[in-house]
Amino acid sequence: MKKQSQLKNVWNVCHLSVLAFTTTLSLASKVFANEAPPTPFTKINAVSELAEIQSTDWAFQSLKSLMERYGVVAGHPDNTFGGNRAMTRDEFAASLAATMNRINELTSADANQVYQKDLETLKRLQAEFTKELEVLQKRLDSVETRINSTEPFSTTTKLEGEVLFAVSGVGGGEKADDSGETIDSNLTLSSRARLTFNTSFTGKDRLKVRLQASNLPRIDDATETDMARLAFQSNSDNQFELSVLEYRFPIGEQAVVYLEAEGGDLDDFTDTLNPFFSGSGRGSISRFAQRNPIHRQGGGAGVGLVYDFSDSISLSLGYVADDADDPEVGFGEAEYGAIAQLNLEPSESLKVGFTYIHSYNSLETGTGSRRANDPFDDESDAIIADSFGLQSTFDVNDGLTISGWAGFTHATAIDLPNDPVANIFNWAITLALVDLGSENSVGGIAIGQPPKVTSNDFEVANQVYADEDTSFHLEAFYRFQIDEYIAITPGLLIITNPEHDRQNDTIYIGTIRTTFSF
Repeated sequence: MKKQSQLKNVWNVCHLSVLAFTTTLSLASKVFANEAPPTPFTKINAVSELAEIQSTDWAFQSLKSLMERYGVVAGHPDNTFGGNRAMTRDEFAASLAATMNRINELTSADANQVYQKDLETLKRLQAEFTKELEVLQKRLDSVETRINSTEPFSTTTKLEGEVLFAVSGVGGGEKADDSGETIDSNLTLSSRARLTFNTSFTGKDRLKVRLQASNLPRIDDATETDMARLAFQSNSDNQFELSVLEYRFPIGEQAVVYLEAEGGDLDDFTDTLNPFFSGSGRGSISRFAQRNPIHRQGGGAGVGLVYDFSDSISLSLGYVADDADDPEVGFGEAEYGAIAQLNLEPSESLKVGFTYIHSYNSLETGTGSRRANDPFDDESDAIIADSFGLQSTFDVNDGLTISGWAGFTHATAIDLPNDPVANIFNWAITLALVDLGSENSVGGIAIGQPPKVTSNDFEVANQVYADEDTSFHLEAFYRFQIDEYIAITPGLLIITNPEHDRQNDTIYIGTIRTTFSF
Protein backbone atom coordinates (compact mmCIF):
# COMPACT_ATOMS: atom_id res chain seq x y z
CA MET A 1 0.00 0.00 0.00
CA LYS A 2 2.88 2.37 0.77
CA LYS A 3 4.26 1.75 -2.73
CA GLN A 4 0.89 2.49 -4.37
CA SER A 5 0.53 5.69 -2.34
CA GLN A 6 3.97 6.86 -3.48
CA LEU A 7 3.21 6.17 -7.15
CA LYS A 8 -0.21 7.79 -6.87
CA ASN A 9 1.40 11.09 -5.87
CA VAL A 10 4.00 11.01 -8.67
CA TRP A 11 2.15 13.23 -11.12
CA ASN A 12 1.06 15.82 -8.52
CA VAL A 13 4.57 16.18 -7.15
CA CYS A 14 6.03 16.21 -10.66
CA HIS A 15 3.78 19.09 -11.81
CA LEU A 16 4.67 21.10 -8.71
CA SER A 17 8.38 20.35 -9.24
CA VAL A 18 8.29 21.46 -12.87
CA LEU A 19 6.37 24.65 -11.95
CA ALA A 20 8.84 25.49 -9.18
CA PHE A 21 11.82 24.83 -11.42
CA THR A 22 10.42 26.97 -14.25
CA THR A 23 9.64 29.82 -11.86
CA THR A 24 13.17 29.71 -10.49
CA LEU A 25 14.63 30.02 -14.00
CA SER A 26 12.35 32.97 -14.77
CA LEU A 27 13.45 34.81 -11.65
CA ALA A 28 17.08 34.09 -12.45
CA SER A 29 16.72 35.63 -15.93
CA LYS A 30 15.21 38.83 -14.43
CA VAL A 31 18.09 39.12 -12.03
CA PHE A 32 20.47 38.87 -14.98
CA ALA A 33 18.63 41.71 -16.73
CA ASN A 34 19.41 43.97 -13.72
CA GLU A 35 23.03 42.80 -13.75
CA ALA A 36 22.68 41.13 -10.34
CA PRO A 37 25.38 38.71 -9.16
CA PRO A 38 25.06 35.28 -10.88
CA THR A 39 23.23 32.49 -9.00
CA PRO A 40 23.83 28.71 -9.16
CA PHE A 41 20.94 28.38 -11.63
CA THR A 42 22.34 30.95 -14.05
CA LYS A 43 23.96 28.41 -16.43
CA ILE A 44 21.41 25.56 -16.12
CA ASN A 45 18.86 25.03 -18.89
CA ALA A 46 15.58 23.21 -18.33
CA VAL A 47 16.05 19.50 -18.98
CA SER A 48 12.92 19.45 -21.12
CA GLU A 49 14.67 21.84 -23.53
CA LEU A 50 17.77 19.69 -23.97
CA ALA A 51 18.27 17.34 -26.94
CA GLU A 52 21.14 15.61 -25.12
CA ILE A 53 21.91 15.12 -21.46
CA GLN A 54 25.39 16.26 -20.48
CA SER A 55 27.40 14.86 -17.59
CA THR A 56 27.15 18.27 -15.90
CA ASP A 57 23.34 18.39 -16.00
CA TRP A 58 21.45 17.88 -12.75
CA ALA A 59 19.48 15.00 -14.26
CA PHE A 60 22.66 13.12 -15.15
CA GLN A 61 24.20 13.63 -11.73
CA SER A 62 20.96 12.75 -9.92
CA LEU A 63 20.42 9.53 -11.85
CA LYS A 64 24.06 8.55 -11.47
CA SER A 65 23.75 8.95 -7.71
CA LEU A 66 20.59 6.79 -7.60
CA MET A 67 22.13 4.03 -9.73
CA GLU A 68 25.25 3.86 -7.61
CA ARG A 69 23.31 3.90 -4.33
CA TYR A 70 20.89 1.11 -5.31
CA GLY A 71 23.21 -1.06 -7.40
CA VAL A 72 21.61 -0.53 -10.80
CA VAL A 73 23.51 -1.74 -13.89
CA ALA A 74 21.81 -0.66 -17.08
CA GLY A 75 23.88 -2.45 -19.68
CA HIS A 76 27.03 -0.32 -19.47
CA PRO A 77 30.22 -2.25 -20.38
CA ASP A 78 32.03 -1.32 -17.18
CA ASN A 79 28.94 -1.82 -15.00
CA THR A 80 28.90 1.88 -14.14
CA PHE A 81 26.97 4.97 -15.13
CA GLY A 82 29.75 7.45 -15.65
CA GLY A 83 32.07 9.14 -18.09
CA ASN A 84 31.79 12.45 -19.86
CA ARG A 85 29.89 11.32 -22.97
CA ALA A 86 26.64 13.10 -23.65
CA MET A 87 23.56 10.87 -23.76
CA THR A 88 20.48 11.14 -25.93
CA ARG A 89 17.19 11.49 -24.12
CA ASP A 90 16.21 7.96 -25.21
CA GLU A 91 19.43 6.49 -23.78
CA PHE A 92 18.88 8.39 -20.57
CA ALA A 93 15.27 7.16 -20.38
CA ALA A 94 16.43 3.53 -20.68
CA SER A 95 18.73 3.94 -17.66
CA LEU A 96 16.00 5.79 -15.80
CA ALA A 97 13.54 2.93 -16.46
CA ALA A 98 16.02 0.40 -15.08
CA THR A 99 16.47 2.53 -11.96
CA MET A 100 12.70 2.84 -11.50
CA ASN A 101 12.31 -0.95 -11.73
CA ARG A 102 15.07 -1.51 -9.18
CA ILE A 103 13.66 0.96 -6.66
CA ASN A 104 10.19 -0.47 -7.26
CA GLU A 105 11.50 -3.93 -6.31
CA LEU A 106 13.10 -2.58 -3.14
CA THR A 107 10.02 -0.68 -2.00
CA SER A 108 7.86 -3.74 -2.67
CA ALA A 109 9.99 -5.78 -0.27
CA ASP A 110 10.53 -3.05 2.31
CA ALA A 111 9.77 0.64 1.81
CA ASN A 112 12.42 1.54 4.38
CA GLN A 113 15.16 0.42 1.98
CA VAL A 114 14.76 3.60 -0.09
CA TYR A 115 15.32 7.14 1.17
CA GLN A 116 12.38 9.51 0.86
CA LYS A 117 14.59 12.17 -0.78
CA ASP A 118 15.54 9.65 -3.45
CA LEU A 119 11.88 8.94 -4.17
CA GLU A 120 11.35 12.67 -4.65
CA THR A 121 14.30 12.86 -7.04
CA LEU A 122 12.95 9.87 -8.97
CA LYS A 123 9.54 11.51 -9.29
CA ARG A 124 11.15 14.65 -10.69
CA LEU A 125 13.14 12.67 -13.25
CA GLN A 126 10.09 10.67 -14.26
CA ALA A 127 8.16 13.87 -14.90
CA GLU A 128 10.94 15.30 -17.07
CA PHE A 129 11.16 12.18 -19.23
CA THR A 130 7.51 11.10 -19.39
CA LYS A 131 7.36 11.05 -23.20
CA GLU A 132 10.57 9.06 -23.59
CA LEU A 133 9.47 6.53 -20.97
CA GLU A 134 6.14 6.04 -22.75
CA VAL A 135 7.91 5.41 -26.08
CA LEU A 136 10.30 2.96 -24.39
CA GLN A 137 7.40 1.03 -22.84
CA LYS A 138 5.67 0.74 -26.23
CA ARG A 139 8.85 -0.69 -27.74
CA LEU A 140 9.19 -3.24 -24.92
CA ASP A 141 5.57 -4.30 -25.36
CA SER A 142 6.18 -4.80 -29.08
CA VAL A 143 9.25 -6.97 -28.45
CA GLU A 144 7.38 -9.07 -25.88
CA THR A 145 4.54 -9.61 -28.34
CA ARG A 146 6.94 -10.85 -30.99
CA ILE A 147 8.67 -13.18 -28.53
CA ASN A 148 5.36 -14.71 -27.50
CA SER A 149 4.19 -15.10 -31.09
CA THR A 150 4.17 -18.39 -32.97
CA GLU A 151 7.42 -17.76 -34.80
CA PRO A 152 9.34 -21.10 -35.11
CA PHE A 153 12.29 -21.74 -32.79
CA SER A 154 15.57 -22.33 -34.57
CA THR A 155 17.17 -25.68 -33.74
CA THR A 156 20.34 -25.20 -31.70
CA THR A 157 23.08 -27.61 -30.65
CA LYS A 158 25.61 -26.97 -27.92
CA LEU A 159 28.79 -29.01 -27.54
CA GLU A 160 30.20 -29.72 -24.09
CA GLY A 161 33.43 -31.56 -23.52
CA GLU A 162 35.28 -33.09 -20.59
CA VAL A 163 38.69 -34.73 -20.52
CA LEU A 164 39.85 -36.46 -17.35
CA PHE A 165 43.28 -37.75 -16.39
CA ALA A 166 43.90 -39.73 -13.21
CA VAL A 167 47.00 -41.01 -11.46
CA SER A 168 45.98 -43.70 -8.97
CA GLY A 169 47.63 -46.14 -6.60
CA VAL A 170 46.39 -48.72 -4.12
CA GLY A 171 47.91 -50.55 -1.18
CA GLY A 172 46.86 -52.55 1.83
CA GLY A 173 48.27 -56.02 1.94
CA GLU A 174 46.24 -58.96 0.63
CA LYS A 175 43.25 -58.93 -1.68
CA ALA A 176 39.78 -59.20 -0.14
CA ASP A 177 38.96 -62.63 -1.61
CA ASP A 178 40.73 -65.09 0.72
CA SER A 179 43.15 -65.96 -2.08
CA GLY A 180 46.20 -64.83 -0.12
CA GLU A 181 47.42 -62.80 -3.10
CA THR A 182 48.98 -59.39 -2.48
CA ILE A 183 47.40 -56.26 -3.94
CA ASP A 184 49.41 -54.85 -6.83
CA SER A 185 50.39 -51.35 -5.72
CA ASN A 186 51.71 -50.01 -9.03
CA LEU A 187 50.73 -46.47 -9.99
CA THR A 188 48.51 -46.11 -13.05
CA LEU A 189 47.90 -43.18 -15.41
CA SER A 190 44.58 -43.30 -17.22
CA SER A 191 42.12 -41.03 -19.00
CA ARG A 192 38.55 -40.50 -20.12
CA ALA A 193 37.09 -38.18 -22.77
CA ARG A 194 33.45 -37.19 -23.12
CA LEU A 195 31.73 -35.22 -25.88
CA THR A 196 28.15 -34.22 -25.16
CA PHE A 197 25.81 -32.72 -27.77
CA ASN A 198 22.74 -30.96 -26.35
CA THR A 199 20.18 -30.12 -29.02
CA SER A 200 16.93 -28.19 -28.61
CA PHE A 201 14.19 -28.12 -31.23
CA THR A 202 11.64 -25.93 -29.44
CA GLY A 203 13.71 -24.04 -26.88
CA LYS A 204 12.23 -26.07 -24.02
CA ASP A 205 13.18 -29.64 -24.93
CA ARG A 206 16.62 -31.31 -25.00
CA LEU A 207 18.16 -34.17 -26.96
CA LYS A 208 21.33 -35.34 -25.23
CA VAL A 209 23.90 -37.45 -27.05
CA ARG A 210 27.11 -38.34 -25.24
CA LEU A 211 30.13 -40.10 -26.71
CA GLN A 212 32.77 -41.51 -24.39
CA ALA A 213 36.24 -43.02 -24.75
CA SER A 214 38.23 -44.28 -21.75
CA ASN A 215 40.97 -46.56 -20.46
CA LEU A 216 40.48 -46.23 -16.70
CA PRO A 217 41.47 -49.53 -15.03
CA ARG A 218 39.18 -50.96 -12.39
CA ILE A 219 40.86 -50.81 -9.01
CA ASP A 220 38.10 -53.05 -7.65
CA ASP A 221 39.57 -55.82 -9.83
CA ALA A 222 43.00 -55.27 -8.25
CA THR A 223 41.58 -55.42 -4.73
CA GLU A 224 38.79 -57.95 -5.40
CA THR A 225 36.09 -55.81 -3.83
CA ASP A 226 33.58 -53.31 -5.24
CA MET A 227 34.10 -51.22 -2.11
CA ALA A 228 37.32 -49.93 -3.73
CA ARG A 229 35.64 -48.85 -6.96
CA LEU A 230 36.35 -45.28 -8.08
CA ALA A 231 33.67 -42.94 -9.44
CA PHE A 232 35.23 -42.49 -12.87
CA GLN A 233 36.25 -46.06 -13.74
CA SER A 234 35.45 -47.38 -17.23
CA ASN A 235 37.37 -48.90 -20.12
CA SER A 236 36.57 -48.85 -23.84
CA ASP A 237 40.23 -49.17 -24.98
CA ASN A 238 40.07 -45.48 -25.87
CA GLN A 239 37.41 -46.11 -28.51
CA PHE A 240 34.50 -43.68 -28.62
CA GLU A 241 31.17 -45.29 -27.77
CA LEU A 242 27.64 -44.01 -27.39
CA SER A 243 27.16 -43.82 -23.62
CA VAL A 244 23.99 -41.67 -23.33
CA LEU A 245 21.05 -41.05 -25.65
CA GLU A 246 18.23 -39.15 -23.95
CA TYR A 247 15.36 -36.88 -24.95
CA ARG A 248 13.29 -34.84 -22.54
CA PHE A 249 10.44 -32.44 -23.13
CA PRO A 250 7.90 -30.54 -21.02
CA ILE A 251 4.17 -31.17 -20.79
CA GLY A 252 2.54 -27.99 -19.64
CA GLU A 253 4.22 -25.92 -16.96
CA GLN A 254 4.71 -28.61 -14.29
CA ALA A 255 5.71 -31.90 -15.94
CA VAL A 256 8.83 -33.08 -17.80
CA VAL A 257 9.00 -36.40 -19.66
CA TYR A 258 12.28 -38.33 -20.10
CA LEU A 259 12.91 -40.92 -22.83
CA GLU A 260 16.10 -42.95 -22.34
CA ALA A 261 17.38 -45.00 -25.27
CA GLU A 262 20.92 -45.65 -24.03
CA GLY A 263 22.74 -45.23 -20.72
CA GLY A 264 19.66 -44.43 -18.66
CA ASP A 265 19.82 -44.59 -14.85
CA LEU A 266 17.19 -44.11 -12.16
CA ASP A 267 18.99 -41.04 -10.86
CA ASP A 268 18.38 -39.34 -14.24
CA PHE A 269 14.79 -38.79 -13.15
CA THR A 270 15.37 -37.32 -9.71
CA ASP A 271 17.66 -35.31 -7.45
CA THR A 272 19.80 -37.59 -5.29
CA LEU A 273 20.42 -34.69 -2.86
CA ASN A 274 24.20 -34.97 -2.68
CA PRO A 275 25.11 -31.93 -4.81
CA PHE A 276 28.89 -31.68 -4.37
CA PHE A 277 29.64 -35.43 -4.61
CA SER A 278 27.47 -36.74 -7.44
CA GLY A 279 29.61 -35.97 -10.52
CA SER A 280 32.30 -38.43 -11.57
CA GLY A 281 34.50 -35.67 -13.01
CA ARG A 282 33.94 -33.03 -10.33
CA GLY A 283 32.45 -34.87 -7.36
CA SER A 284 33.67 -37.63 -5.05
CA ILE A 285 36.55 -39.90 -6.03
CA SER A 286 34.64 -43.06 -5.04
CA ARG A 287 31.53 -44.61 -6.56
CA PHE A 288 29.87 -45.20 -3.18
CA ALA A 289 30.03 -41.55 -2.00
CA GLN A 290 28.23 -40.25 -5.10
CA ARG A 291 24.68 -41.20 -4.02
CA ASN A 292 22.53 -43.73 -2.20
CA PRO A 293 23.41 -47.09 -3.86
CA ILE A 294 19.74 -48.06 -4.20
CA HIS A 295 19.55 -45.49 -7.05
CA ARG A 296 21.83 -47.85 -9.01
CA GLN A 297 19.33 -50.73 -9.11
CA GLY A 298 18.57 -50.55 -12.80
CA GLY A 299 19.99 -49.15 -16.02
CA GLY A 300 19.55 -49.12 -19.77
CA ALA A 301 16.54 -47.88 -21.73
CA GLY A 302 13.38 -46.49 -20.18
CA VAL A 303 11.02 -43.63 -19.51
CA GLY A 304 10.50 -41.17 -16.66
CA LEU A 305 8.30 -38.32 -15.49
CA VAL A 306 9.01 -35.45 -13.10
CA TYR A 307 6.01 -33.48 -11.84
CA ASP A 308 6.36 -30.30 -9.81
CA PHE A 309 3.36 -29.78 -7.56
CA SER A 310 4.94 -26.52 -6.40
CA ASP A 311 8.34 -24.92 -5.97
CA SER A 312 8.90 -27.06 -2.86
CA ILE A 313 7.26 -30.41 -3.76
CA SER A 314 8.07 -32.68 -6.71
CA LEU A 315 7.41 -36.31 -7.61
CA SER A 316 9.71 -38.40 -9.82
CA LEU A 317 8.63 -41.62 -11.53
CA GLY A 318 10.83 -43.77 -13.76
CA TYR A 319 11.50 -47.17 -15.26
CA VAL A 320 14.73 -48.47 -16.88
CA ALA A 321 15.53 -51.92 -18.21
CA ASP A 322 18.65 -53.66 -19.50
CA ASP A 323 18.61 -55.48 -22.86
CA ALA A 324 15.13 -54.13 -23.55
CA ASP A 325 16.08 -53.85 -27.23
CA ASP A 326 16.75 -57.61 -27.46
CA PRO A 327 13.75 -59.37 -29.14
CA GLU A 328 14.38 -62.45 -27.03
CA VAL A 329 14.24 -60.43 -23.82
CA GLY A 330 12.21 -57.22 -24.23
CA PHE A 331 10.70 -55.38 -21.30
CA GLY A 332 8.96 -58.51 -20.01
CA GLU A 333 12.10 -60.51 -19.11
CA ALA A 334 14.70 -57.77 -18.84
CA GLU A 335 16.46 -56.78 -15.65
CA TYR A 336 14.73 -53.61 -14.55
CA GLY A 337 14.32 -50.97 -11.87
CA ALA A 338 11.34 -48.70 -11.21
CA ILE A 339 11.52 -45.62 -8.99
CA ALA A 340 9.14 -43.28 -7.21
CA GLN A 341 10.71 -40.43 -5.24
CA LEU A 342 9.08 -37.53 -3.44
CA ASN A 343 11.33 -34.52 -2.89
CA LEU A 344 10.41 -31.84 -0.37
CA GLU A 345 12.06 -28.45 0.14
CA PRO A 346 10.82 -27.07 3.48
CA SER A 347 13.22 -24.13 3.19
CA GLU A 348 15.86 -22.74 0.86
CA SER A 349 18.58 -24.51 2.85
CA LEU A 350 16.93 -27.91 3.43
CA LYS A 351 15.84 -30.65 1.02
CA VAL A 352 14.54 -34.13 1.85
CA GLY A 353 13.82 -37.08 -0.45
CA PHE A 354 11.77 -40.25 0.16
CA THR A 355 12.52 -43.06 -2.30
CA TYR A 356 10.91 -46.36 -3.25
CA ILE A 357 12.47 -48.67 -5.84
CA HIS A 358 11.12 -51.98 -7.14
CA SER A 359 13.65 -54.03 -9.11
CA TYR A 360 14.12 -57.38 -10.79
CA ASN A 361 17.60 -58.95 -10.94
CA SER A 362 19.18 -55.51 -10.45
CA LEU A 363 20.82 -55.70 -7.01
CA GLU A 364 24.31 -55.25 -8.47
CA THR A 365 25.24 -51.67 -7.52
CA GLY A 366 29.03 -51.95 -7.72
CA THR A 367 29.47 -50.48 -4.25
CA GLY A 368 28.99 -53.01 -1.43
CA SER A 369 30.06 -56.53 -0.53
CA ARG A 370 29.73 -59.56 -2.82
CA ARG A 371 26.85 -60.80 -0.70
CA ALA A 372 25.06 -57.45 -0.97
CA ASN A 373 25.35 -57.53 -4.77
CA ASP A 374 24.25 -61.18 -4.94
CA PRO A 375 22.74 -62.35 -1.61
CA PHE A 376 21.88 -65.82 -2.97
CA ASP A 377 25.36 -66.82 -4.17
CA ASP A 378 24.46 -67.01 -7.86
CA GLU A 379 21.81 -69.65 -7.19
CA SER A 380 18.83 -67.48 -8.11
CA ASP A 381 17.84 -66.11 -11.52
CA ALA A 382 14.75 -64.29 -10.30
CA ILE A 383 15.37 -61.81 -7.47
CA ILE A 384 12.60 -59.35 -6.66
CA ALA A 385 13.63 -56.44 -4.44
CA ASP A 386 11.89 -53.55 -2.73
CA SER A 387 14.19 -50.74 -1.61
CA PHE A 388 13.50 -47.73 0.55
CA GLY A 389 15.69 -44.65 0.84
CA LEU A 390 15.82 -41.44 2.83
CA GLN A 391 18.24 -38.74 1.76
CA SER A 392 18.68 -35.13 2.69
CA THR A 393 20.94 -32.12 2.17
CA PHE A 394 21.28 -29.07 4.40
CA ASP A 395 23.16 -25.84 3.71
CA VAL A 396 24.46 -24.86 7.13
CA ASN A 397 25.84 -21.66 5.63
CA ASP A 398 27.40 -20.46 2.38
CA GLY A 399 30.55 -22.45 3.10
CA LEU A 400 29.23 -25.74 4.54
CA THR A 401 26.75 -28.29 3.20
CA ILE A 402 25.89 -31.52 5.01
CA SER A 403 24.21 -34.36 3.13
CA GLY A 404 23.40 -37.96 3.98
CA TRP A 405 21.27 -40.99 3.29
CA ALA A 406 20.12 -44.37 4.50
CA GLY A 407 19.08 -47.22 2.21
CA PHE A 408 17.32 -50.51 2.95
CA THR A 409 16.62 -53.36 0.52
CA HIS A 410 14.32 -56.36 1.05
CA ALA A 411 15.25 -58.99 -1.58
CA THR A 412 13.43 -62.26 -2.31
CA ALA A 413 14.58 -65.17 -4.51
CA ILE A 414 11.25 -66.30 -5.97
CA ASP A 415 12.78 -69.25 -7.85
CA LEU A 416 14.38 -70.94 -4.81
CA PRO A 417 12.68 -73.22 -2.28
CA ASN A 418 10.77 -71.35 0.44
CA ASP A 419 11.48 -67.99 -1.28
CA PRO A 420 14.43 -66.98 0.93
CA VAL A 421 14.66 -63.31 1.93
CA ALA A 422 17.75 -61.15 2.43
CA ASN A 423 17.91 -57.69 3.98
CA ILE A 424 20.58 -55.19 2.89
CA PHE A 425 21.44 -51.88 4.55
CA ASN A 426 23.77 -48.93 3.87
CA TRP A 427 24.25 -45.34 5.06
CA ALA A 428 26.55 -42.35 4.60
CA ILE A 429 27.17 -38.76 5.69
CA THR A 430 29.00 -36.26 3.49
CA LEU A 431 30.36 -32.78 4.23
CA ALA A 432 31.22 -30.24 1.55
CA LEU A 433 33.35 -27.19 2.34
CA VAL A 434 32.37 -24.80 -0.44
CA ASP A 435 34.78 -22.18 -1.86
CA LEU A 436 37.51 -23.59 0.34
CA GLY A 437 40.73 -21.71 -0.38
CA SER A 438 39.41 -20.22 -3.62
CA GLU A 439 36.16 -19.62 -5.45
CA ASN A 440 34.42 -22.82 -6.72
CA SER A 441 36.94 -25.06 -4.95
CA VAL A 442 35.43 -27.75 -2.73
CA GLY A 443 36.73 -29.89 0.10
CA GLY A 444 34.80 -33.12 0.65
CA ILE A 445 34.58 -35.69 3.46
CA ALA A 446 32.48 -38.86 3.34
CA ILE A 447 31.90 -41.47 6.03
CA GLY A 448 29.59 -44.43 5.63
CA GLN A 449 28.81 -48.11 5.53
CA PRO A 450 28.65 -49.69 2.05
CA PRO A 451 25.73 -52.09 1.38
CA LYS A 452 25.79 -54.98 3.84
CA VAL A 453 23.63 -58.11 4.14
CA THR A 454 22.32 -57.81 7.70
CA SER A 455 20.14 -60.96 7.62
CA ASN A 456 19.42 -63.79 5.19
CA ASP A 457 17.29 -66.92 5.03
CA PHE A 458 19.66 -68.40 2.45
CA GLU A 459 22.48 -70.68 3.63
CA VAL A 460 25.71 -71.90 2.06
CA ALA A 461 27.33 -75.00 3.59
CA ASN A 462 24.90 -74.73 6.51
CA GLN A 463 26.09 -71.18 7.18
CA VAL A 464 23.87 -68.13 6.94
CA TYR A 465 24.96 -66.18 3.86
CA ALA A 466 25.24 -62.77 5.55
CA ASP A 467 27.98 -60.27 6.38
CA GLU A 468 29.19 -60.84 9.93
CA ASP A 469 31.37 -57.75 10.43
CA THR A 470 31.07 -54.10 9.39
CA SER A 471 33.17 -52.18 6.92
CA PHE A 472 33.53 -48.39 6.98
CA HIS A 473 34.12 -46.11 4.02
CA LEU A 474 36.35 -43.10 4.80
CA GLU A 475 37.04 -40.56 2.07
CA ALA A 476 38.55 -37.09 1.75
CA PHE A 477 39.24 -35.03 -1.36
CA TYR A 478 39.93 -31.44 -2.37
CA ARG A 479 38.84 -30.13 -5.76
CA PHE A 480 41.04 -27.15 -6.53
CA GLN A 481 39.47 -25.03 -9.27
CA ILE A 482 42.41 -23.49 -11.13
CA ASP A 483 40.18 -21.56 -13.52
CA GLU A 484 36.85 -21.92 -15.29
CA TYR A 485 38.06 -24.92 -17.28
CA ILE A 486 40.59 -26.84 -15.15
CA ALA A 487 40.24 -28.56 -11.78
CA ILE A 488 42.69 -30.78 -9.92
CA THR A 489 41.36 -33.17 -7.27
CA PRO A 490 43.69 -35.12 -4.99
CA GLY A 491 41.86 -37.65 -2.84
CA LEU A 492 42.31 -40.47 -0.36
CA LEU A 493 39.98 -43.44 0.18
CA ILE A 494 40.24 -45.89 3.11
CA ILE A 495 38.18 -49.10 3.40
CA THR A 496 38.27 -50.82 6.77
CA ASN A 497 37.30 -54.51 7.04
CA PRO A 498 36.77 -54.88 3.27
CA GLU A 499 33.81 -57.08 2.32
CA HIS A 500 32.54 -56.59 5.90
CA ASP A 501 35.18 -59.05 7.07
CA ARG A 502 37.61 -58.10 9.83
CA GLN A 503 40.05 -60.73 8.59
CA ASN A 504 40.73 -58.65 5.46
CA ASP A 505 43.42 -55.98 5.42
CA THR A 506 42.49 -52.30 5.29
CA ILE A 507 42.66 -50.89 1.76
CA TYR A 508 44.17 -47.48 0.95
CA ILE A 509 43.62 -45.77 -2.38
CA GLY A 510 45.15 -42.48 -3.48
CA THR A 511 44.37 -40.61 -6.66
CA ILE A 512 44.93 -37.27 -8.35
CA ARG A 513 42.18 -36.46 -10.84
CA THR A 514 42.63 -33.61 -13.33
CA THR A 515 39.53 -32.49 -15.19
CA PHE A 516 39.45 -30.24 -18.26
CA SER A 517 35.99 -29.04 -19.28
CA PHE A 518 34.74 -26.76 -22.02
